[in-house]
Amino acid sequence: MSDDQTWQAPGSGGGDPAQDGRPQGQWGQPQQPQYGQQQPPYGQQQWQQQPGWQQGYPPPGAQPAWTPPPKPGLIPLRPLTLGPILAAPFQALRRNPRITVGAALLLQGIPQIVVTVVIAGAAAFLVSRAASGEAQDQPALQAGLVGGGIVLGALALVVSTVFSGLLQGVIVGEVARESLGEKLTFGAVWRLVRGRLGALIGWTLLFALAWIVAVALVVAVAFALATIGGTAGIIGTVLVGIFGGLALIVLAFWVNTKLAMVPSAIVLERLPLTAAVARSWRLTTGYFWRTLGIILLVGVIVWAITQAVTTPFGFLGILIGGVVAPTSATSADPLTEVLVAQLSVNVLASIVGAIVGAIGSVIQTAAVALLYIDLRMRKEGLDLELVRFVEGRQTGQDLPDPYLPPARPAAAPGAGWPAG
Repeated sequence: MSDDQTWQAPGSGGGDPAQDGRPQGQWGQPQQPQYGQQQPPYGQQQWQQQPGWQQGYPPPGAQPAWTPPPKPGLIPLRPLTLGPILAAPFQALRRNPRITVGAALLLQGIPQIVVTVVIAGAAAFLVSRAASGEAQDQPALQAGLVGGGIVLGALALVVSTVFSGLLQGVIVGEVARESLGEKLTFGAVWRLVRGRLGALIGWTLLFALAWIVAVALVVAVAFALATIGGTAGIIGTVLVGIFGGLALIVLAFWVNTKLAMVPSAIVLERLPLTAAVARSWRLTTGYFWRTLGIILLVGVIVWAITQAVTTPFGFLGILIGGVVAPTSATSADPLTEVLVAQLSVNVLASIVGAIVGAIGSVIQTAAVALLYIDLRMRKEGLDLELVRFVEGRQTGQDLPDPYLPPARPAAAPGAGWPAG
């Protein structure tokens, strides 16, 4: 029996990497792919080939070379984690500010400023008219004041919802195409959303109207109990106010989360309104708490940024009286001088708040659009369709829009991804 313990398997080269058939780099290590060398497509395995093994089949013990998913634009084309969902909306603002910030100012900031100025002027006119009217005309003037307030409120709601729907459509289209590495112009955005404007506006109006009706029902029941009088009426009013309000809050969290993907389905999948509602409901099934948590987190971040920008104007308004009052002591009308200064600060604060709020709406809408893409990646394998589209575009192929719904039910390659 021999004492030689250096026996090796045939073809192993005695453990010497230089004899195993692989190209060698510095210090005897296997040579790594050089810069510019083509990598295998995402989702495909690359086996290290050895002599004697058939091409395309892995040798025993070989490990596949993993290729990271491509990132042509805002996000890597794979199911998303929290980090990319939070970072991508801010990247969208920086990459294409002409569309994102421009749309925010054009479709929400400027209309909100105009509506605020018009409503403030009309309200001041109605109040001054009621205050200066004769005693016998007061009932009619007060009724006109209440009716005018209702009309102005309805006008503000309609304008806000219409332009909010338009802004959602623009941002959804921009985020979807920028995720593929495309940078849209105003003309491209208009061509993308112009056929969906009716569905978007109809959805925002119906959604707002549904919540107005729900709140009005709770208020009407509480008011009816209050008119009964007595202890029972007071207790009933308090109970309806408390439990009805809590029920509306819970219902808002549930319904708003389940229907958050409706604008994305309307714009990207070109679905009619009812089909988009059903589509959003199905996509969020199994991912409700994750979707709700991310939407709430983005909302808190946007709220904190908005408060950090607008709060100084509130302190400025408080200090303005102390600054103006000493100089207005010798004025013929010091109260008017203080009120004018205070009104100027409030107008400036409203303008800044409108601009910051519009940009915040862009961030929130972009985050929801990314959640829509992520849900389709997890449930339908959209990431593979997006990768195929990007690779085909690089080779000059004319491929259909990857966001359109498939002609037949697709397999679920992302079914193994966790629902959290």
